[in-house]
Amino acid sequence: MPWLEVSLSVGREAVPAAEAALESLGAVSVTLLDDADVPVLEPGPGSMPLWPVVQVVGLFEHTADRSAIVSGLQQVPGADRPGPIEWREVGDEDWERAWMDRFGPMCFGRRLWVVPSGMSIPPKPDQVEIRLDPGLAFGTGTHPTTALCLAWLDAQEMSGKRVIDYGCGSGILGIAAALLGAVRVDCVDNDPQALEATAANAAGNSIGDRIRCWAPKQFCGGAADVVLANILAAPLVRLAPRLCDCAVSGGRIVLSGLLEEQLDDVAAAYRPACEVIASATQDGWARLDLGIP
Repeated sequence: MPWLEVSLSVGREAVPAAEAALESLGAVSVTLLDDADVPVLEPGPGSMPLWPVVQVVGLFEHTADRSAIVSGLQQVPGADRPGPIEWREVGDEDWERAWMDRFGPMCFGRRLWVVPSGMSIPPKPDQVEIRLDPGLAFGTGTHPTTALCLAWLDAQEMSGKRVIDYGCGSGILGIAAALLGAVRVDCVDNDPQALEATAANAAGNSIGDRIRCWAPKQFCGGAADVVLANILAAPLVRLAPRLCDCAVSGGRIVLSGLLEEQLDDVAAAYRPACEVIASATQDGWARLDLGIP
């Protein structure tokens, strides 16, 4: 069945109004895209990062009334009509192909794979598969910061370990740790949608009994062998005391989400409680490996 796609560009402050308008007009989905290729690197805690100019895309059934949609979008701030509205007819096969072209099985390290549902890979000895589809919560392995953390996990002996995944997003890191042998993983995020995604993904990988999901205010910390935090540099600096308190003596803290040039500043925030063991970089992003004496 063909679909009708409508897109418009609005300022960041007008995104909620544009989303609400499209949903009220019958859009079956609404997607937000960067309209100006401007990276968002430092969102505030508890906020949803958005670009200064956002392309808001609504997907409608092909029978939708275009004139009614144009009329219904008139009240969206900063969007003069009808010029900024773009229309495109798409078919089911177009959406499926776009998804398949972007997301496929990905290998991290020697044995750790992220495999979307409906796909398979040839089995190999010691292979560990995370079944995960792209969704609303951040973290499918495609971003360098996630890839750096997955590669670190692949190289570790996780059997019997207790792990904390702080800023869990989709839960991909915590789920990887559990599949690699961790006996308990506490996943923490300030976004309720991320916690829902983590719980669902954990269940989909048959390790839901070892995953606990928490909002930051509910999480009391604890003695973890490994603390993972793939967030951003500024919150990593603010969270240094809390994350250090979560790790046992001899434990490891693995930080990512920071740029290469931010490594020294983030490392300084964790001294003297931690010692720097190593760092790794990929495409301008960095991972910091710390140890608790």
